[in-house]
Amino acid sequence: MNAILRAQNAYGLSNRSIRTARDTEYEAVARATQNLKSAADTNPLDMAKLARAVSDNRELWTLFAVQVADTDNPLPAQLRASIFYLAEFTNAHSSKVLSREASVDALIEINTAVMRGLRDAGPAK
Repeated sequence: MNAILRAQNAYGLSNRSIRTARDTEYEAVARATQNLKSAADTNPLDMAKLARAVSDNRELWTLFAVQVADTDNPLPAQLRASIFYLAEFTNAHSSKVLSREASVDALIEINTAVMRGLRDAGPAK
């Protein structure tokens, strides 16, 4: 490897943007949302794929609930309460989806709204 290529590689690593917690959360919610959409769009419905997507989404929301329940969480109390409520709703609605009493649409809408909020909130503090 010549010196120019080594320099490009070294500087290339430092030019990558720094990933914030908000970026990580956005990507996790986006991935869960895409998996829900993909599972819902299979025809005929692939229950195993849907169950995995719903389970992964539920796990993500459980993680959010644990994080906002922490008294050291810096988010405002009202926002933390709202996120906790959404986690509870997501858990209950997920059960309905898995028992074929509801569609994934509400889960997708919630995730999409959260993604929009994460993008519109500006830089992380």
